[in-house]
Amino acid sequence: MTRALLAGLLAGVSLTTTLAAQEGAKPASHATIEAQRAAASTLPADGTRDADFATRGFVATRVDPVIRNARGEPVWNLDAYAFVTGDAPATVHPSLWRHMKYLKQHGLYRVAENVWQVRGFDLSNMTVIRGNTGWILIDPLTTQEVAAAALELVNETLGERPVSAVIYSHSHVDHFGGVRGVASAHDVAAGRISIIAPEHFMEEAASENVMAGGAMQRRAAFQFGAGLVPGNSGQMGSGIGAAVSRGQITLLAPTDTITYTGETRTIDGVDLEFQIVSGSEAPSELNVYIAPARTFLTAEIATCTLHNILTPRGAKVRDARAWAGFLDEAVQDFAPKSDVVISSHCWPQFGNAEATEWLTAQRDNYRFLHDQTVRRMNQGATMAEIAEDLSQPAELGEEWSTHGYYGTYSHNSKAIYQYYLGWYDAVPANLHAHPPVARAQRTVEALGGAERVIALARNAMATGDYRWSSDLLQQLVFAAPDNSEAKLLLADSYEQQGYQAESAIWRNQFLVAANELRSGRAPSNATQSPDLIAAIPTELLLDSAATRYSPGKLGRERMNARLNLTDRAETAVIEANGNVMIGRMGDGAGTADVTLTGPRQLMLGLLFLKLPLAQMQAAGLQVDGDPAALQAMLDALDPLPASFDIVTP
Repeated sequence: MTRALLAGLLAGVSLTTTLAAQEGAKPASHATIEAQRAAASTLPADGTRDADFATRGFVATRVDPVIRNARGEPVWNLDAYAFVTGDAPATVHPSLWRHMKYLKQHGLYRVAENVWQVRGFDLSNMTVIRGNTGWILIDPLTTQEVAAAALELVNETLGERPVSAVIYSHSHVDHFGGVRGVASAHDVAAGRISIIAPEHFMEEAASENVMAGGAMQRRAAFQFGAGLVPGNSGQMGSGIGAAVSRGQITLLAPTDTITYTGETRTIDGVDLEFQIVSGSEAPSELNVYIAPARTFLTAEIATCTLHNILTPRGAKVRDARAWAGFLDEAVQDFAPKSDVVISSHCWPQFGNAEATEWLTAQRDNYRFLHDQTVRRMNQGATMAEIAEDLSQPAELGEEWSTHGYYGTYSHNSKAIYQYYLGWYDAVPANLHAHPPVARAQRTVEALGGAERVIALARNAMATGDYRWSSDLLQQLVFAAPDNSEAKLLLADSYEQQGYQAESAIWRNQFLVAANELRSGRAPSNATQSPDLIAAIPTELLLDSAATRYSPGKLGRERMNARLNLTDRAETAVIEANGNVMIGRMGDGAGTADVTLTGPRQLMLGLLFLKLPLAQMQAAGLQVDGDPAALQAMLDALDPLPASFDIVTP
């Protein structure tokens, strides 16, 4: 368990209501201006379809664009991207600017008979279905504040009705975190609200960020643009949505589970059919066919952009072949009976022919990426070579939604290579290469020193080769982190690459790097969600604690502790020795040096927050046995991971 449990709070994007310049930002260079012109000349015809579909069915939106929490603090601003009008500035890729024009739309939209979506209130959409007695909600956004605001808009506009069911399409936080804004635990327990989710939802929702959470949190700050201000030289959305809302992430356990494709439910008088797509975009995921409305919801396996096979924040690599297979199944089995296709991000596709064509292009995009990466891989190409050479077919590129506003061909081809072969390219020089700082020091020396590297980098920037200049300067910054000229020049190089990026999250990563080189690392604002913590199995928490165990600090040969968790009727054992710390459920064998008895949260306070033992005892934790042995183990646990540097050593 780490602070990254609140992945939804990692965006850190300013909620300013006016267009502001990113502090320290430079204008687009001549090379960038020319690159944007060249990019614009290759784009497909704009047409009217997306402009129509993104706004079709608009019903209403909030009068006050700022959504606040109970303390009056802003958690979302509907007008944060109102500045995106007219032609693209030179500091934004023209395709991304066009994309954001449609992605910035917000409000309540009718998509079919008795089906609506609330869009633009978060990174994701909330789908609303009118049942016989109440609302069926699919994906209640990331935080309870924006979910409550979305439901308030629905009730004010369409007439107030109770919520009869909530469906989680998958195990990512932006699709369930706002549930307590639309449903209460009391109503769920009383059977007034059912919560439906795909098989293994709770395990996946709780565990995704547990082991690698510290690293994921820091990397997610780059992906979502922490510290950036929406603006011409700042944050330009997140590809699949504007940004992630701030606020309280919540979770209520499902009361019903979907296990296979073709499974059906009649919920509040509405017939629903499900397609299981677990193992594609998320490890636990489903699509929903709303039969009376002839509407098919594709969750997140088909949206207005190419997705990530491996998200930059870090995760297990996804299966691109399976992803394409699920899309093919959707094309064959669900598209023929659908008049509208919607997703939990972006805008719908209206009309059977249009929706079928759109789903087919999505399928072909992922399948082409997979097959051609594997083809080149089996011919001996490395992931870097494949990423450099593999380009999208012109026919697929005519469909705007296949463009890389979120995932990219470059990043995804590397991910597919990694899925099959791992990181190693079989070149022995890379088998035992020097680590970054040592390699950088040797490289700078070989190139003739810092002044020579800076001169080479300036020459590269003058010709518009920002990739090479950033490679050179990143080596120098790692070799000499106090070289302010190198850091500022590297920031300029990264910034121009951000301006040129079609992918919103590539842009974010380049611009956050530039920010940190100029101004230093911004503090993390992530907190913890009690609901998510409660959902994590105790055994997984003990395994997570073991990843922070520093054996040399134990100060004794070994120690054993027994944990009696009174609020969960669980017993666990921790064994620590000079090498490892092992946690297991059950009473275990042998005599414990110390026994802890009390609610789990007090034990988590010791193991994760490292709160004083006396404080936990005062709160009700009972300690029997040798407290010195317990303290020795606690002293051997590192604090929860804090933030760390990325673009500096």
